Amino acid sequence: MTNERRLRPVDLARVAGVSTQQIRNYEDAGVLPPAARTESGYRVFTDIHRSALLAYRALMRGYGPLTATRIMRALHDGDVPGALALVDAAHAALHEERVSLRAASEALELLAAEPPAPLPRSGGLRIGEVAALLGVRTSALRVWEGAGLLTPGRERGTGYRVYEPADVRDARLVHTLRRSHYLFDQIRPVLQGLRREGSSDALRAAIAARAEALTARTRGMVEGAGALHAHLEWVTASTERTGQGS
Repeated sequence: MTNERRLRPVDLARVAGVSTQQIRNYEDAGVLPPAARTESGYRVFTDIHRSALLAYRALMRGYGPLTATRIMRALHDGDVPGALALVDAAHAALHEERVSLRAASEALELLAAEPPAPLPRSGGLRIGEVAALLGVRTSALRVWEGAGLLTPGRERGTGYRVYEPADVRDARLVHTLRRSHYLFDQIRPVLQGLRREGSSDALRAAIAARAEALTARTRGMVEGAGALHAHLEWVTASTERTGQGS
């Protein structure tokens, strides 16, 4: 037996600012390690449960409830490497998102630095006209379309490709970014964002807002990782005490 103090569900609830039922739910979900029971069936928590609760609540803010729960479950199953692998995966995914966001920002600046040439005529253009306008081969436009970057319509009856002004804009963007050695996977989010936001200025504002959100999430993840480290120290110390007393 350890000499850890006994805590009631209400004691833990006050620590986290949640209900006692939520504390019970956390134990049932594996967020908290299993609690001992009195002869009458009441849960008895200890300081290690308090540590686990604080770690989970901190992890949840940075990693989200799903990943935080998976981390704590792995930890309580004795799989410390598995828990840390989940932490690593979350940080890697955030890094990839940040890299993509930076690529989108740089792509927009490249696009803004190259003012579009006027269209040769109003209305839709054929693939040859777009190729001549951009100075590329028609085969390049077909490759970009095959990669899902361009989606020109088709003329009824003939089936010829018809590039509307938005399609020409997208083709210009792809051409500009390809010349700067951007990969298709880096270009695709820029196009999707531009279509969703409607203009480069709106997309630029959306990118800035997303960058702020990523920074806030990173800070939350750092805080959560610190709390997890503190809980791991509790787990290690409790295991050592249990081993010594057995």
